[in-house]
Amino acid sequence: MTRAVEESTYDVVVLGAGPVGENVADRVRAAGLSAAIVESELIGGECSYWACMPSKALLRPVLARSDARKVAGLRESVYGPLDAMEVFRHRDTVVGHWKDDGQVDWLDSIGVRVFRGHGRLAGPRRVAVAGPEGDEHVLTARHAVVVSTGSRAVLPEVPGLTGARPWTSREATSSDRVPARLIVVGGGVVGVEMATAWQALGAKVTLLVRGGGLLPRMEPFVGERVAEALTARGADVRTGARVTAVVRDGGTGPVTVVLEGGDHVEGDEVLFATGRAPRTEDLGLETVGLAPGSWLDVDDSLRVTGSDWLYAVGDVNHRALLTHQGKYQARIAGAAIAARAQGGDPPADARWSAHTATADHAAVPQVVFCDPEAAAVGLTLAEAERAGHRVRAVDVDMRQVAGAGLYAQGYRGQARMVVDLDREVVLGVSFVGPGIGELLHSATVAVVGEVPIARLWHAVPSYPTLSEAWLRLLEAYRG
Repeated sequence: MTRAVEESTYDVVVLGAGPVGENVADRVRAAGLSAAIVESELIGGECSYWACMPSKALLRPVLARSDARKVAGLRESVYGPLDAMEVFRHRDTVVGHWKDDGQVDWLDSIGVRVFRGHGRLAGPRRVAVAGPEGDEHVLTARHAVVVSTGSRAVLPEVPGLTGARPWTSREATSSDRVPARLIVVGGGVVGVEMATAWQALGAKVTLLVRGGGLLPRMEPFVGERVAEALTARGADVRTGARVTAVVRDGGTGPVTVVLEGGDHVEGDEVLFATGRAPRTEDLGLETVGLAPGSWLDVDDSLRVTGSDWLYAVGDVNHRALLTHQGKYQARIAGAAIAARAQGGDPPADARWSAHTATADHAAVPQVVFCDPEAAAVGLTLAEAERAGHRVRAVDVDMRQVAGAGLYAQGYRGQARMVVDLDREVVLGVSFVGPGIGELLHSATVAVVGEVPIARLWHAVPSYPTLSEAWLRLLEAYRG
């Protein structure tokens, strides 16, 4: 029996209902456009269930305990182990026990139609949806189709890896048991955060980094401080460690990771945190002249290069693989789609227009919730020099900040500010130290706003807080 195909038309059709896709749908609905959203998994996406939210739920007690152990009168009360089962229960609550009812209710409340199933482009402005019960829908978009399907973890082509049942970020954030020995491959954000969390929960962690240090996209001193702290707490951090094979008989029992040169490491689980790939391999891109599995190039209004109706927002455009940047892009794309739907066109040269995603180029903020925390926005010193800027970097030992000594006894941290000497504006700021994540937005405002150094002198930080790092940086710059 042939099943009927239902057809319907909306102003905007969104592929992918993670936080990015949800925000696009919200913005176009607020502008008076009709919208449908298609999702093959949980509404809320990777961030809500397998990335940002569960990882931070695992890390919060780790960082709170670490901070408490540096406070006189309190440290004696917090030297016991973490209650892993209680941490897991809280994590499960944060992710809604992997149920998306609340997210569905919210989309319904703003008038966005949700289609469950796998969506694929079926030519210009058309999306075919294969539902979980065999139902089929064809959605036509009057104005725009938005691809916001995110990215997935990439496993390298290493002999034996496929049959070894390795963890990716999904397993690392959702596991309900602590492995006695965890091998983490990769020294980026996921590798460092998960090494921090699972070590504190009781695992013996070995961190294998192919390159020369941790967090390579940040200033070198940041990764050095994080590596020192992990090592001091018992982790085995190895740089220049290239994995050549993984052995696990029958996919069960202990796992052995073989390194170049013949050395090997044994563990009970192995996590590969070695990169991401766009979830575009089965989206029907070939029906509109694009390559399946590719990152999608976009302009600053998030419209796919060469198209007047297709947009790509979030991880799939490879501009900045961060949830907050994806949501920022969603706001920009929603405004651009609404403007074009109303017969206008966003100004191409308006740098700070609500229709132009300028912050993805040189003002991307990121916090790594390791212990100590790491945070950065804008350009590193090396990046600024490569870009041809005449720059100067000033560094401050956070122990010079009165608030640091109050925050934690024996506080260790560092701040760096990179200044454009020709314009005397801040191009980048980096921090590493306990509690510095909340300093980052002030740095982001300074970088995005291109606030002159002379004016920053008049932004007075409160005493005694960690934000006095700004005063010390400005003093160091003026000499």
